[in-house]
Amino acid sequence: MTLHDLNTLPALALHEALGACCGSPHWVATLAATRPWDSDGDVLRAAEAGWQGLSPAELARAVAHHPRLGESRAAAAVTARASAWSADEQAGTPLADQATRAALAQGNLDYEARFGHTFILCASGRSAADMLVALRARMTNDADTELTVTAHELWLITRLRLQKLLGGA
Repeated sequence: MTLHDLNTLPALALHEALGACCGSPHWVATLAATRPWDSDGDVLRAAEAGWQGLSPAELARAVAHHPRLGESRAAAAVTARASAWSADEQAGTPLADQATRAALAQGNLDYEARFGHTFILCASGRSAADMLVALRARMTNDADTELTVTAHELWLITRLRLQKLLGGA
């Protein structure tokens, strides 16, 4: 999708396109309200500015749009575009051996029991073993630190998806 396409999309289509990048309705509305944009850089700067003001409740909404690592279904309904991007981002998990996939599945459950939400990691380009190492390392975080790390990882995913959207993916 070109910048011109994004600038001229009807509101509903724009919200759907941006919603594939991030599941926070507040972020989507905030970013949509800044259009028209003069450059891809303007879109990314507006996206980051909108990200800075997200509440914990909005972060939780965004988290709900991501499946557990190694799985394909998120807690919330997502578009085909978001589902395809998620599968691409987690491409390293199906290639892992059974023991690593099982450890990742158990780690997801342990993480959710400890922190109350899905483990979020910008997994693009990472192997399942790398994802498992990151998950285990973050299990030692306190709740406040983990919320900060989760927000950062969500932003990395959101920015990557917005770049894909602008690049036509």
